[in-house]
Amino acid sequence: MAKAGTLVSYMNSLPRLKPQEIPFDHPDSCCRFEASADKPLLATPMAIEQYTHETVLACYHILREIADVHQGLDYLQVFKDETKVEDLWFIEDG
Repeated sequence: MAKAGTLVSYMNSLPRLKPQEIPFDHPDSCCRFEASADKPLLATPMAIEQYTHETVLACYHILREIADVHQGLDYLQVFKDETKVEDLWFIEDG
């Protein structure tokens, strides 16, 4: 089991979620980012190369938690890491 300090350090090393462009109470802020057999979570090779599988999954779980809190999010969510060339984008497809 990881020590609390190790977990905090890991969480602080994750990319930061940028604010979404629409308010949480906007009707279009309804995406849940729920992967399923019909709509699996997919990542491009470039995203995995830059961010790793573990980071992509950790950011996905953060999105899921925030979507639960706000009963949905905008279809486009972006994580920023100042040390990376590209941002990490999550797009809810329909």
